[in-house]
Amino acid sequence: MADTSYDVIVIGAGPGGYVTAIRAAQLGLKTAVVENKHLGGICLNWGCIPTKALLRSSEVYHYFKHAEKYGLKADNVSFDTSAIVKRSRGVSGQLSQGVGFLLKKNKVDVIWGKATLKKGGKVSVEAAENAPKGALGGGEYQAKHTIVATGARPRALPGLEPDGKDIWTYFEAMVPEKMPKSMLVMGSGAIGIEFASFYQTMGVDVTVVEILPQILPVEDEEIASVARKQLEKQGLKIMTGAKVAKLDRKGGSVTATIEDDEGKAQTLEVEKVISAVGVVGNIEGLGLEDLGVKTERGIISVDGYGRTNVEGVYAIGDVAGPPMLAHKAEHEGVVCVETIAGQHTHPLDKLKIPGCTYCHPQVASVGLTEKKAKEAGREIKVGRFPFIGNGKAIALGEPDGLVKTIFDAKTGELLGAHMVGAEVTELIQGFVVAMNCETTEEELMHAVFPHPTLSEMMHESVLNAYGRAIHI
Repeated sequence: MADTSYDVIVIGAGPGGYVTAIRAAQLGLKTAVVENKHLGGICLNWGCIPTKALLRSSEVYHYFKHAEKYGLKADNVSFDTSAIVKRSRGVSGQLSQGVGFLLKKNKVDVIWGKATLKKGGKVSVEAAENAPKGALGGGEYQAKHTIVATGARPRALPGLEPDGKDIWTYFEAMVPEKMPKSMLVMGSGAIGIEFASFYQTMGVDVTVVEILPQILPVEDEEIASVARKQLEKQGLKIMTGAKVAKLDRKGGSVTATIEDDEGKAQTLEVEKVISAVGVVGNIEGLGLEDLGVKTERGIISVDGYGRTNVEGVYAIGDVAGPPMLAHKAEHEGVVCVETIAGQHTHPLDKLKIPGCTYCHPQVASVGLTEKKAKEAGREIKVGRFPFIGNGKAIALGEPDGLVKTIFDAKTGELLGAHMVGAEVTELIQGFVVAMNCETTEEELMHAVFPHPTLSEMMHESVLNAYGRAIHI
């Protein structure tokens, strides 16, 4: 009989779970990961990765439609919705297989099924229906340390629940059979704006409704304002300070009643609705209540090392709270398991976790916004540099955008960086590294940035904060 005892059992094989399991195995811990549906979790199969594939298709289509801007001709440009979806699903499939290979390479056992935590470090697994032939499955397992990495699911608002047909979550939005003529997107966070950007680019008449005063509510106000202007310029309709009060479904269309912050109502008839009003942690059915694991507002309470209030039980990723991002889950998992292994670790610093939104234009940020820095009582210096002042941006045909940096006026500490424009999701990491290295403005000013690149705007933004910008 196979040994069912492990040093570490990870519940969930999403980006947080599988990375945690691999790092545990690298540290010499006997490790298993329990997964009920698919390796790579929501991010790889129904989130971050396939949406980027869809957005890439829409980006290429956008350039085809504006070929004349580049001295090119492209006539009768069209698209095949099923082929776009097939490509996106193929990208996910390829990467999911890759996760399986990595787990096998690192000698991590994959147990297929649904896990329930029991007292004394026991993990009971109910076998999954789709388990590969000959794989580990249902049964009782033992773990010295159990790490919950069960992720999150779309939040549903009472009376506005998705039905999978007329009112979609991101699951249905990712695999349309055909492009609808019109669409309402509820919520303007990263998920809502990315789908709105994709469908609008593909020719759908899209309206976004956001209850808060600005789109992309976690972003810097100035950056969100620039993004909004560009999205509206492309044809996206945006209503802020408004909420969807009612959805009436009838024969292939949905009539939405939308109320503004003064209570005035209007109706909008659309073919499809996407609900993108956030996500909620998957904490149910895990046996957490019986163990006495503390939860709050639908997430598991943890410290900076992933530890819950119950010894031997940990939580990482979306189920452990915001920011609900794959890279946060991965880092959180590594910190958690390295702590278990007795290594010297640093607790997760959420202020140094970058956020990226892959609409057109892209948005990326790390650290404090200007508003948050002021609210924290910091005396600040703010630098800005527009894309129109950058040679590479103009050559790319992407002259709209802004790079913004925020420094502590007394110490020169980089407090935050915020960007909107072409490829900023790739640029932001430069500032992330700078913040992790506790860089001041002096080091950033002395760094030599290559020319011609978009990254030069990062340098100029720092210089501008101190009245030294050259190209504006």
